[in-house]
Amino acid sequence: MKPRFILITNLFLLSLLIHPFFSCKKTEKVEEIQAIKVEEVPWTGDENSIPDALKQLNPIASQNAVKGGSFKIYSHQFPKSLNYYLEQMSTTARIYTSMFETLTANHPITLENIPQIAKEWKISKDKKKFTFILDQNAKWSDDKPITAHDVLFTYNTIMEKKNNTAIFRIGLSRFEVPVVIDDYTIEFTAKTIHWDNFNTIATGIYILPKHYYEGKDFNKENFEFPVISGPYKLAESKPGRYVRMVRRGDYWQRAYPFNKGRYNFDDVFYKVYNEEAIGYQAMLKGDMDIFPSYKAATWVTEAVGEKFDKNYIVKQRIFNEKPLGFQGWAMNTRRDIFKDKRVRKAIAHLVNRKEMIEKLAYNEYDPTNSYYPDFYLNGEVNPNEAIEFDPEKARELLTEAGWKPNASGILEKGGKEFSITILDRDKSTEKYFTVFMEAAKQLGIKANIETTDLAAWSARKDNYDFDLTWAAWGGGVFKDPEPMWFAKYADEKGQNNLAGIKNKEVDALIEKQKSEFSLAKRNEIVKKIDTIIYKEYPYVLLWHLTNTRLMYWNKFGMPDMPLGRYGTEDYATDFWWFDAKKNEELEKAIKDNVALPASPKEVKLPKIEPPQILEEETEPAVEKPAPKKVEKKAPAKKEKPTKTSKKEKEKKK
Repeated sequence: MKPRFILITNLFLLSLLIHPFFSCKKTEKVEEIQAIKVEEVPWTGDENSIPDALKQLNPIASQNAVKGGSFKIYSHQFPKSLNYYLEQMSTTARIYTSMFETLTANHPITLENIPQIAKEWKISKDKKKFTFILDQNAKWSDDKPITAHDVLFTYNTIMEKKNNTAIFRIGLSRFEVPVVIDDYTIEFTAKTIHWDNFNTIATGIYILPKHYYEGKDFNKENFEFPVISGPYKLAESKPGRYVRMVRRGDYWQRAYPFNKGRYNFDDVFYKVYNEEAIGYQAMLKGDMDIFPSYKAATWVTEAVGEKFDKNYIVKQRIFNEKPLGFQGWAMNTRRDIFKDKRVRKAIAHLVNRKEMIEKLAYNEYDPTNSYYPDFYLNGEVNPNEAIEFDPEKARELLTEAGWKPNASGILEKGGKEFSITILDRDKSTEKYFTVFMEAAKQLGIKANIETTDLAAWSARKDNYDFDLTWAAWGGGVFKDPEPMWFAKYADEKGQNNLAGIKNKEVDALIEKQKSEFSLAKRNEIVKKIDTIIYKEYPYVLLWHLTNTRLMYWNKFGMPDMPLGRYGTEDYATDFWWFDAKKNEELEKAIKDNVALPASPKEVKLPKIEPPQILEEETEPAVEKPAPKKVEKKAPAKKEKPTKTSKKEKEKKK
């Protein structure tokens, strides 16, 4: 299961997910790092103890996969923390969730819950008690067992208000303090009924080792994780350069059939290049293995030439059913200048999305007119009226709101000029803001850009210390509007309600959807919320892309669904593998200056029956062992931005 809150930073270019950064010079040589060969540790457990669901093969993984080799991935900026509880950026999310695990996971096709740390679970008839029985094979990396005491400790750590874990307290606040029944059994009791109660605890919290963290200041646990449970461990963290993860040959689930064909690379590197253009040059030199193209210009005009023509580097669009989030410019309604929604709408009318998409983004994107755009991808009519570029309409709205030109032509109200500062963290986005600023200037609006690094931007974002900033949020199959739009979180620092929106009608609908177990009915409520929020204009919505643009060196094997049913490029880390034969062919082709056989320019998802869980109006299973687990990198069940979304997901340029 993917992290539930992800703010996207290198997925959509945006600035909400990923993070002193080192700038690699174009003249730099490819960095040589000593390869590691992981020693496989024989598993001596009882095969009969493996949960039934995990005795099956993973429907995404290829049984032809082999272990070994390294995989180098582009990361836009170096994270300010690798602790996902403290920083919900996309790179942090990927790294942290390869080290720590949840109680259950989601099946990569059906999305049903399957075992992870918990081997089975029960739900009471009143849907308020959730009992988890842990897999006694589960071990920490120091060989100590994972117990119910670790689960309780994790809950207490998240709920401790001095810890910077506010976003996770939203869901857990619906529960009493869990009760340890015995070393391997724990019971959670919900205070109220909520459709997402089970998943909040089952797939929403990453279990921590009590014996390591107890007595420590959790807010300072950022870059060292000596005790973990997941398939990869942190080997090196070089600020501004890379984060290196090494596969664990002693991972406790290594012999589970469901994991055959997964976690194949011995080394996984997250290579940091603050500027995407420099990162792309590193890719061409071979210092990167895979490069998701977040910029249209890179994809259309730069990803050309001999290496692409001869298929040394594969350039491919991959289509699947990944949920869409949104990106846009958040306007901080806590600031007096943005309290009036007429002003916010006027700002939206000054953003020429059509021109930006056509001239700056090569017509690669579709304009976004909903905070849940994937509702409207298959023909359903979107009731939200697109906000078109219209300076005269903007002038009219600003006049209505009391803004009049002064003697210098600058808009003024109550003796104060209309002046805003755009908080950004990426120089490459300035071209979009510049187009807006020219239009705004014509109306008498003063606007300037303040560019910071990711760490400073993230801190100011968490404290709502901005007028306007660019943010991108990940999407989810199961939408939960509460974290982003509930008024309660507008004034609590570190939450996802960046714009500070408060709307009583929206709050009532959020309360209503909490007890609705029918996905179809719940989606109808979310659509109503969307139409209301849309007319509040908290963001200038921008654009989206319905596929993943990838470039990768032609030396890897991959399953038939390269990014799974719902995944993005991070799926490659779990399911691709280094193919020695293809690597030999690549090296020989380069040496002989000949082309390799062409690869498909597009890969589309094979026809799959819709998961039953998404069709039926079902409530949680009652008083029976739950289905068994599966991978933790299936798409986020809920939408909670992955401050994101984490919090995904890119600033598509």
